[in-house]
Amino acid sequence: MANLDLLENSIPVAPLKLAALPGSMEMAKKVDAYLVQFRKELAERRNVVSFSGYSEDSFLIDCECPRFGSGEAKGKINESVRGADLYILVDVCNYSITYKVCGYENHMSPDDHYQDLKRIIAAATGKAHRINVIMPFIYEGRQHKRTKRESLDCALALQELMNMGVSNFITFDAHDPRVMNAIPLGGFDNFMPTYQFLKALLRSVPDLTIDNDHLMIISPDEGAMARAVYFSNVLGVDMGMFYKRRDYSTIVNGKNPIVAHEFLGDSVAGKDVVIIDDMISSGESMLDVAKQVKERGADHVFVCTTFGLFTDGLEKFDAYYEKGYISKVITTDLTYRTPELVSRPWYEPAEMSKYMASIIDTLNHDVSVAKVQSTTEKINKLLAKHR
Repeated sequence: MANLDLLENSIPVAPLKLAALPGSMEMAKKVDAYLVQFRKELAERRNVVSFSGYSEDSFLIDCECPRFGSGEAKGKINESVRGADLYILVDVCNYSITYKVCGYENHMSPDDHYQDLKRIIAAATGKAHRINVIMPFIYEGRQHKRTKRESLDCALALQELMNMGVSNFITFDAHDPRVMNAIPLGGFDNFMPTYQFLKALLRSVPDLTIDNDHLMIISPDEGAMARAVYFSNVLGVDMGMFYKRRDYSTIVNGKNPIVAHEFLGDSVAGKDVVIIDDMISSGESMLDVAKQVKERGADHVFVCTTFGLFTDGLEKFDAYYEKGYISKVITTDLTYRTPELVSRPWYEPAEMSKYMASIIDTLNHDVSVAKVQSTTEKINKLLAKHR
C-alpha cells in the first residue's frame, strides 16, 4: 500500500464512511474490501490503541434514492453519518440502471445520476464532518468551455455541489482539468491511470518489447498530447500524434465533422503502437487512427483509454479486430461496462479499485496525495521487472 509509513504517523480527520449511488455498487464493494485490508494492516502496525471505528468489517453505508410513481425521487441514508468523513461514489455513465415514470421504464442518464448525487449530499449535509465526491467520469466534463451562446455545465455543476457542502472532488483523467478553476476555494484532485494501463498491457501482452526500436506512443489528437508525452517519456520511446482536420463550414450532430486525420512523427513501420486517450465515445476517431497507423506499417496496435463508453456499440471494433487493425483495447473499470464488452477477446480491463481505495485512505488521513498521484516510481519498478 502507498505511503504506509506516512499514514501510520497520522490520524484520520474523522471516521471513514463510503456511500455508493445506484450503478456504482460493484466498484464500491471492491474499494471497501481494500479499505478494510489497508486499515487492518495499519492497525496492526500502530503502537497505540486504534481509534474507534478506524478498523471495520465494512465502511459501506446503506443509502438509496427511492422514487415515487411520478418518477420524482428522494435521497435516504439509512444509518448515522454524523461526524463522518463521507465519500460518495457515483458513476454518471451507468445507463443500465432503470426507474419507472408513470408505468414507463426509463434508463438513467448522467443527469439522473447527478440529481441522485445531490439528493444524497442533501441528506448528509449538516451531519457528516466532511463530504467528498468521487466522480470518475466527471459530469459534463466535455462541456468544459463555452463557445458563443452555450451553457457551461461542468463549471456550474462543480459550483453547485460545492455550495451544497462538498469539500473535495476526486476524478480520473478529466477531459480538461482546468475546469477546477471554477471552484478556486474547493478541493479538486485529478488522478491518471497510466500505471494501471501499463500493468494491464503487460498482463495481456507479456512478450511486448518496450524500447525505442519496437514501440511507439501515439496521441490521436492534440487534446491527448500531455498523456502521450508522459507515457512516452516514462517508457523511453518515441511519440507521434494525429491532428483532426475539420470542416468548419458545416455542423453535423452539433459538431464540425472530421475531414481527415493528419500524422506528425517518425515512421511506425515494424513497431508496436500504443494509442492513448481519455475516452472512447463512439470510437470512430480512435478506429480511424488505428487503421491509419496500421496502413503505415505498424505491427500491433494497442488502444488505452480511461473510459470506454462505446456509445455506437461494439460491432465496428469486432470488425477492426478481425481485420487486424487493433489487437487490444484497454479501458479502466471506473465506468459501467456491458457483459458483452467484458467478454470480447480484444478487450482488457485496467483494475482501479485498489488505487481508488489508496486515494480515499490517504485523503481520510489528511496527508499529501502527491505520492499517490505520481506513479513514475511504480512504473519504473514494473518495467524493470518486465525487462
